[in-house]
Amino acid sequence: MTQTQGPLSGVRVLDLSRVLAGPWATQTLADLGAEVIKIERPDEGDDTRHWGPPFTTTTEGAKGDAAYFMCANRGKKSVELDIASPDGAEAVRRLAATCDVVVENFKTGGLKKYGLDYAGLSAVNPRLVYCSITGFGQDGPDAHRAGYDYMIQAMGGLMSITGQPDGAPGAEPMKVGVAVVDLFTGLYASNAILAALMHARATGEGQSIDIALFDVQAAMLANQATNFFVSGNAPTRMGNAHPNLAPYQPFPCSDGMVVIAVGNDGQFRALAKALGVAPMGADPHFATNALRVQHRAELSPTLSALTAGFTMKGLMAALEAAGVPCGPVNTVDQVFEEPQALHRGLTVEQSRPDLAAPIRTVASPIRLSKTPVRYDAPPPKLGQDTDDVLATLKAD
Repeated sequence: MTQTQGPLSGVRVLDLSRVLAGPWATQTLADLGAEVIKIERPDEGDDTRHWGPPFTTTTEGAKGDAAYFMCANRGKKSVELDIASPDGAEAVRRLAATCDVVVENFKTGGLKKYGLDYAGLSAVNPRLVYCSITGFGQDGPDAHRAGYDYMIQAMGGLMSITGQPDGAPGAEPMKVGVAVVDLFTGLYASNAILAALMHARATGEGQSIDIALFDVQAAMLANQATNFFVSGNAPTRMGNAHPNLAPYQPFPCSDGMVVIAVGNDGQFRALAKALGVAPMGADPHFATNALRVQHRAELSPTLSALTAGFTMKGLMAALEAAGVPCGPVNTVDQVFEEPQALHRGLTVEQSRPDLAAPIRTVASPIRLSKTPVRYDAPPPKLGQDTDDVLATLKAD
């Protein structure tokens, strides 16, 4: 392996997924050097090609693919196939025989009638790692149900702990601003695929992977779930406050808001000193984190009155000098103007011949010293690789 090859160079992935969870997983594999062949419906393609506005613009000035599609399909080949037709299903089977991984997110059992389920494809390729992403998994009373991020955020408890508390203005269960269940599911799926690939290479034995959005959302509850297990009390919505830490929330400044994230008692003492109220660090109501959580209703407005006298820049300078973690509440455009974002190269710019302007996507956060992430190709035009990929099957 040369330094310019990705760590998954030589791995071939057949991507039967669409929308976000599956494509997010396969984009990660593509960034790491795998060849990813994305199968799309003729003329329509992945649903997210049409999830706009905003849309890209073609060189002729027409509407191109939606921005949504661009976020999760970098580095892939696009092949148009009707898998519901005998010829299309046969082409998928022949492709699967040449691949290391298949990723699909059809409803449970939905591919069986085409012979494209794990049983059907592993029969032609016993080394195949077959990852199935569904709403509720391959078994259980809800296995037949479709799953969408929004409904899983609700059913899986995330919305019950997100949003303003009861009695506050605007109080209601709230979804997160991006489809976090889909994104976490994609990451769990890519991790599972890599583990299964290691097993396949060691033993020659493939396997099926069953990833469910509902299971992932339950896992995402993390400390909030264990808070419930230990206390017996279901967590509730707390707005921007943290259930286990204080102060750990946004605070007002004269020109915006700054998040202050105090993780230990020493940091709280440093915060009090930086705000000009050093004795507060030893106040019997606030001296330990447990006490600060207990007396949060008194602590938060007291600190807010102090921070309101600062500009954002002035408060962050004072807190950074004191070693207190803090950060501005940025809008999305401001994120990519941050000096750290510019230094780390957090955007990827790629061109596609049919589009009038370059495509910008967010860079992978994976940093490998010997086999760095690659950005070999932009998100593909629908069907652009159909002839080339199917020609290899005819040659076989």
